[in-house]
Amino acid sequence: MARVIVLATGGTIASTRSSSPGATATESIEALLQSVDSGEHEVVGKDILTTGSYLLNHRDLRIIAHTVAEALEDASCDGVVLTHGTDTLEETAYLLDLVHSSSKPVVVTGAQRTPDSVGHDGELNLQDAIAVAGSPESSGRGVLITFAGCVYPARGTVKLHTTNPSPFGGVGACGYVADTPSVGAADGNGSSHSTKHVHFHAFPRRAQPLALPDEKFDATRVDVIVSHPGADATAAQACADAGAKGIIVLGTGAGNGNHALLLWARQAMESGITVGLATRVPHGSVLPLYGNGGASDFLDAGALSMGSLPWSQARILLALLLSQQQVISSDVLAEHI
Repeated sequence: MARVIVLATGGTIASTRSSSPGATATESIEALLQSVDSGEHEVVGKDILTTGSYLLNHRDLRIIAHTVAEALEDASCDGVVLTHGTDTLEETAYLLDLVHSSSKPVVVTGAQRTPDSVGHDGELNLQDAIAVAGSPESSGRGVLITFAGCVYPARGTVKLHTTNPSPFGGVGACGYVADTPSVGAADGNGSSHSTKHVHFHAFPRRAQPLALPDEKFDATRVDVIVSHPGADATAAQACADAGAKGIIVLGTGAGNGNHALLLWARQAMESGITVGLATRVPHGSVLPLYGNGGASDFLDAGALSMGSLPWSQARILLALLLSQQQVISSDVLAEHI
């Protein structure tokens, strides 16, 4: 029997519509676990936060990261599940993976439909996540995301649909959870039971773990600006004036900008601001294919390529690194992108 610690932060899986026209996070982890069949695993729950993930800030992410690390240090713990809102789940999961130094699995999950909605999905997602966290097959795979029966690596997984019950994708699933009916499944009440089996067909790509975020992370500002037809440097300069230590240019195509953004980037880097170059395209990598304001010019000027890392996760990576060191080199980024 595996012992799984379930940590809760809120999100749709813990939200109801009873108090306002829009759903808000109200349910504790104790309430969530009452309706969940944990199978053969021993489950212990703890609330960290009870809020929508669209409200989280860097301080919240730091608290989550340290709470997860503390749970993993518990010798009786075999795995950790984190319930989380889907809006920014990809950022939190990636931060946790960046600092994950244990062989024990951490599994992040949530819901797209509230518990008081028809066809709510949180209960099944949580059951699957507990099964993954308690499976010996999950050992050494870092931080995973479990949703709608699929298991994804934290790095590269992003939310691709606002409301679909299976909203995540990107690099693709590395495994899945299957239900197998148990022999003599019906109990005295006529209810059926099943056993969850966790299957993996790929091993997530992972880098050497970084140090846990400290209080400097709370105030490390990294902003994102988007290149588009007619874009100038107004938004980028506003971010710089607001105190951003890093700014990611979300380029078109393989990371292309334009002359106005390139001029601004050169000046920003001269002033000590770190400029990262990502792409607004869902799939593919930043590549120095074009000059005349394209990615080639940005990289030659000293901008850091964020490779194939989704911009939301690239921002988290830069923020963590900038909170821990003043200068980030391409070599430091290489194993992460």
